[in-house]
Order: sequence, then C-alpha cells, then structure tokens
Amino acid sequence: MCGIFGAVNLKGSFSNNDFDKFVFLTDMVAYRGPNASGYIAINLKEKSENKDKFEIFLGHRRLSIIDLSENANQPLSDGEGLCIIYNGEIFNYLELKQELKQEGFIFKTNSDTEVILKIYKKYGEDGFSKLNGMWAFAILDIPNRKIILSRDRFSIKPLYYIQDRGRFYFASEIKQLLPLLPKKELNHTVMFKYIEQGLVDYDDESFFKNVYKVKPKHNFVIHLDTGEIKISKYWDYQIEEMPNLTLNEAAENFRQLFIDSVKIRLRSDVKVGALLSGGLDSSSISIIANKLQDKFCTYSVISKEKKYSEERYIDIITQKAKIENHKILFKFNDEKIFLKYIDKVIYHNDEPFCGFSAVAQYMVLETLRKNSDIVVVLSGQGGDEILMGYLKYFFFNIRNLIKTSAFKEALTQLMNSFIKRTMVWQFKLSEARRYLPFLIRKTPKSFLKINDTLEPIWEANNLKERQILDIDKYSVPALTHYEDRNSMAHSLEIRLPFLDHRLVNYVLNLPIAFKLNSGWSKYILRKAIYELPHQIRWRRDKQGFIIPEKLWLMKEFSSLINKIFTKSILEEMGIIDSKLFLEYYHKFQRGKKDIWYTDISRALIAEMWTRKFFMN
Repeated sequence: MCGIFGAVNLKGSFSNNDFDKFVFLTDMVAYRGPNASGYIAINLKEKSENKDKFEIFLGHRRLSIIDLSENANQPLSDGEGLCIIYNGEIFNYLELKQELKQEGFIFKTNSDTEVILKIYKKYGEDGFSKLNGMWAFAILDIPNRKIILSRDRFSIKPLYYIQDRGRFYFASEIKQLLPLLPKKELNHTVMFKYIEQGLVDYDDESFFKNVYKVKPKHNFVIHLDTGEIKISKYWDYQIEEMPNLTLNEAAENFRQLFIDSVKIRLRSDVKVGALLSGGLDSSSISIIANKLQDKFCTYSVISKEKKYSEERYIDIITQKAKIENHKILFKFNDEKIFLKYIDKVIYHNDEPFCGFSAVAQYMVLETLRKNSDIVVVLSGQGGDEILMGYLKYFFFNIRNLIKTSAFKEALTQLMNSFIKRTMVWQFKLSEARRYLPFLIRKTPKSFLKINDTLEPIWEANNLKERQILDIDKYSVPALTHYEDRNSMAHSLEIRLPFLDHRLVNYVLNLPIAFKLNSGWSKYILRKAIYELPHQIRWRRDKQGFIIPEKLWLMKEFSSLINKIFTKSILEEMGIIDSKLFLEYYHKFQRGKKDIWYTDISRALIAEMWTRKFFMN
C-alpha cells in the first residue's frame, strides 16, 4: 500500500522549484508509505530525467508488502518508455505473471507492480479488467504520449485530481492537491447532501470545488499532445438469471469463490492477520484464513463493559476453531479523549464522515498497530452490501412485494421473520424512514439555508438494482473511504475478501431468497461456511462498534455544540442557520422523536471539518 502524486504540464514546463514542491506534496502522505520514496521528473522532448525543466512528475511513497527489495521501489520503469506509480495490491498477480511468462515476457522483480506494466504492454488499457485487487495507479506511456490513470472496481483505493490552466495534478489524498488550487472553495451541494442525507463519496465530486475523483471501474487517459481526456469503463457487472440453480449448488459455488478470495488475499511478504469481531463476516473470513495459513493470527477489540463487548462470540469461534487470537482492551466511553480523536480523523479523511464509528475504528487501528507486528489486515467490509446484511434490504423487499401486489408473499416474509425472531425484531424507525416512501422526509431540515435536490436514495426498481446502488454509490464508497484513510494513517493495509469482483458479481445474480430468507440476512453465507459455530452461523443480531454517540451528543458534548454553533463557520458560508440549528438541537436533547442523533453528529462533524480546512 502506498501514496502517490503526479503532475502534468500540457502547456509548458515545470521548474526546479516545482520539483521541490511536488516532492513535498508526495511526502505529505509519508504515513501511507514509510518504507521507501521515489520521485522522477521527465522532460518529454529530451525523453530523459531533468529536475530543472520537465513536463511530467511522478512521486511515490512505499509501504512494502510484496517483494520487499529495492528493485520493487517506485516509480518503476520498464526501460522502454513505460513508468508506473501505484497504490494497492493485485492479488492474482502470480497467475497473471505465469500467463505473461508463457507469452515470452521476462520479469526483473517479484512485485505485482511489474505485472501491471506487462499487462498494459500486452493488452493495453483493456487488460486492467484482468486484475483482481484494489488499486489506484498512473502509467506514463512515453511512446504513445499519454498518461493512464486507473482505479479499482469498488472505490477501495483513492485517486483524486484537479485541472488548472493546462496543468493536471493527481494524488492519493485531497490534502496533497489543496495547495495547488487557485482558490479553496466549499462544494455547497455536496455539503448539503451530507448534512441532510448522510451521503459522502456518492459521485465523482468532493467537498472541495474543482477537486474530483477518478471513478471506480474506470480508466482516465490524458493525451499529452492534445490535452484531450478520455474516460472509459473497463469493467461492469455481468447480469444474468440463474433459474435452475439450487440453494445447495449456489452455496457450494459461493464457498469456492469465497475461499479463493481469502486465499489470494493472504499473499504477502509481511505478516497478515484479521480483525475478528465475533460477527458473521469477520468470523467467516477468520475461520477460512485459519484453514489456509499456518499460525494465522486474529485481533479483537474487547471492553470491560459487556454492552460494548463481543468477547463471548470471539471466544466461541476462537476456541472451537482453534484460532490464535489477541485481545486488545479498549475504552470507547471516554468522551474527552474521543473528541480529540475526531480532529485526527478529520485530518486524515480530508472530508466529513458519517458518524462516530469512523473515529472508533481509527482508535482501534491505532491500538492494533501499537500492540502487534501486523501490517496487513483482512476485514469484512462489503459483506453487508453484497449479502443483504442491512435491515433496509428487508424493508425494500417488503416494499417491492407490496408494490407488485404480492401481498401474500410480503405477509409470509413478515410472519416467518417474526416467528424466527430475525430481522423484524430489529425494526428501527430511524432505519426504515430512509427507505419506506411514506416515512421519507421530502423537505430539507429546517436549519439548512440551502435547498438543493435530495439524492433519491430510496429509489430502486428491484433489490438487485438496490444492491448495485449501495455497492457503487451510497454505501461501499463511504465505508472504504474511511477504512483506507484510517488504516493508512497507521501504515496498515486492509484487504476486503467480500469485495472480490468475482464474488460480488456472482452474489448479485443469485435469487433474492438465497440472500434474504424468512428474515435471515446473508443466508447464502450462513449455508456455505458450515465450519462456523452454530451460535455465530445463526446469530440474529449484529453489533459492530458500540459507542454512546447519542448520549454524548445529548449531554457530554452539549457545551461544545452550544459554543461552536453560537459562532458557526457553516453559517458564515451560507450552509446553516445557527439559531435554528440550536433550536433543533435543544429539541433533540428534550427527546423529540423525529430528530435523530445522526443529524446532530453530522452537523457537528461538518462544523469541525469546515473550521479545520477553511479557518486554518
């Protein structure tokens, strides 16, 4: 895992002062790559390196994971006019390397980076569809006078860019680009949808005007002679029906795909472990990884307070499956310490995030890094989206059945869920109101000054479309955003077996009943991973990071909220009315039922973020 920075001058040349500046901007994210650094300045006319006069700069910070030798440091060139800087991992690099060797290609390193270059040389940009992994990279192709940016399928690795007067800059993190903007401005539309609906990373815009993301699944090609930019999709879902597939066949197919996904994500020249929460997703990953790798280690966060701890479930799986486990005692309930960490998470994320769970995760990963020698971590992110783990999918299913007049089936699903004490027992109005039409608030919050168009997060023609929207737009990108920034802040690489594109595509095409059955979410996973202890395999609830967010907002953070919103920078920027917000907040403190604590936490995070990036 790494950090990258690049600069392209389409209308002139950069100078030595620019070179020093670009080195500094590359090194701003040294925590993403503490093991090595590399910088190259290319004079295209001379086809040589020249720090005093150049059109192309490529900078790289390396966290060494595969091939720890200096030979694999970047920028990596092939000696024939191709050069790459790259953040991520290609998990099927061994298979691709063997395929390329049979075609006569010779390799000088054992890295996955060199495999990308050879794939491009053999297949061009279309070859990126062969990659199984997570990536954000830039390839300079001098013979064909172009630079190709590419980003993985599911927004796992970040890649941002700006354009200014014939100059093009790209980087792993927004903070690297902000000093290059002619003027730093807030994107009011993005901020509105964040405060109103909790949306982040839902399209290619950022919270800063004129700072954009390279879209996942896409290549972004800059033609150096003309300045033309060509954007193309290198991969998409293959949607097909599986009418004759039985549940047992589907479970076995899923099992084999899942095992292989975990297997290739164990490839590393440094220590790999897993975060084990005791939930279904992390337990499935851990139990398979433990079978595939000797002395596999898992790490679990526990609390002395039982309501915040999953220790019972952690003990069940580690003891039954004989999995090595290291417990880290952690306190989530110190609001003063927690408040200090919000500022750190704001810095590393560059943009607002959707609640205090992101801060809790940052603290967990920091504790993990300090208390272990682990560098690579397997995580269950993405499992809820591809396997219908969220309660909202139950609501959507019932809603769609009612819309299509399938009242009997809707009633059957509700009754089965009630009898088996599954999803209907977890009913929360705060969740349902986001997706059931008759509960959706159609007008913005009273304290918002701007009145932009709401994002139709509740609209989907069917559950398959709903899942794709969550994977591509509304859920996974936000989660992978803070998972990447929080892990890389501590020089940790997180790998996500549930977001293997083969697995995602397969599960999307399965019948709904294989994923959501009688109120049981993730039904296919429960059927496929039969090694799981019964208490976990058929566990009804899900907990995750439990922190007293609502209580803190009502009480402990009250003086802070009243103080900073008395003189709000969000009000100065035309986003909110402070007086109306404080009235809204005080109603929340009094327990008004239609005001949700997430509304308050987002406004607080937005205010703190705006102060950090626009006042300092």
